[in-house]
Formats: sequence, structure tokens, C-alpha cells
Amino acid sequence: MSARRRDSASTAAARAERRAELLATAAEVFASRGYAVTTVREVAEAAGMLGGSLYYHFDSKESMVDEILSAFLTEMWAAYDRVLASGLGSRETFQALVAESFRMIDRHRPAVMIYQNESRYLSTSPRFSYLLDSQERFRQMWLELLDRGVLDGTFRVGLDTGVIYRFLRDTVWVAAGWYRSGGRLTADEIARQYLTMILDGILST
Repeated sequence: MSARRRDSASTAAARAERRAELLATAAEVFASRGYAVTTVREVAEAAGMLGGSLYYHFDSKESMVDEILSAFLTEMWAAYDRVLASGLGSRETFQALVAESFRMIDRHRPAVMIYQNESRYLSTSPRFSYLLDSQERFRQMWLELLDRGVLDGTFRVGLDTGVIYRFLRDTVWVAAGWYRSGGRLTADEIARQYLTMILDGILST
């Protein structure tokens, strides 16, 4: 490789790394302050740069949050699809999906919070219609699994699967508000605690 190509590759790599750092900063700011009220200048200040300099990397605040959410959802659905394609039984699939959810919270906590708090606002724009698509896909995935589990005798008959789905959705993902990477329990350990409570209960008998 020529010296010019090496320099070009090094510059591109440095720019990509800086871009990733800026997205991580933007995600934290959007998650803590709220996307709608956060300005580009505030994101730039958090990143230690001038507001105008941020436009060298992103053309708008909307582009930043789009990349943040798209990256999170792409990784989440890739993980879910691997579980669904693995041929596991209903209980094992349930456990694996919950575990993957907590891993997503661990890796994308600010994005999860933005997704939870801002989806309704963002989805009014055609650019973010994929948020509604993802929510419906998520709902269908869980309802199909729960219905399958009832039919094959894994899950209890008589419980409303719609209620179970909402309980799971709200109970698991709300953890993004308090979970911190490097805490006393890992994401996988918290997932096991949740699964024990959901599947076996908290009573001693």
C-alpha cells in the first residue's frame, strides 16, 4: 500500500472513530435531557467542540438520532433472529430473548431510553416510520411465542397473552433507566434473576 493510501485509510479510520464517539455522546445527552429539547450546540458542548464543527460529521440532530436508533435496532433484531432460528423450545426461546434484551440494554442503554421516551414523537416523521414497524414486529414476536407456549403446554392456560406481553415489555425494558454497566450484577445475571421471578415466582414454596 502506498504512503498516500495509508494516510487516507488512517484519516478515514480516525474520522469513523470520532464519529462513533460523537454519536455515543449525543445518545447520552438525548437520553438524559430529552431529544426534542436538546440542541445541536448542547451536544457539541458535551463533546467538547463548537456547534458548527459538529456539522462536519452530521447534517442535523435528526441524522444523529436516526443513526443511534438504527444501529441499536439492527443489532437487536439480528440477535433476536438468531434465537428464533435456533429451533429452541418455547421456554428456552423465552429465556434467550429475555437474555438478549438485557444484553441490548447493556450495550445500548442510552439508545434504549431514547427509543422508549421518544418513539412516539419521532414516529410522526416519515423518516422514523421504522420505529412503529419495529414495535409491531416486537409485539408479534412475543405474542406468537406465548401462544405457541400455551399450545405446547409450556405456559399456563388461562392467562391473557396480551397482558403477559405488556408485562414483559414494560418490566424488562424499564431496566434501562437504572441499569449501569459494571454494576454489582452483569446483564446476564440480571436476566437470570428476572427469568427466575417471571417463570418460577418469588415464593419459597
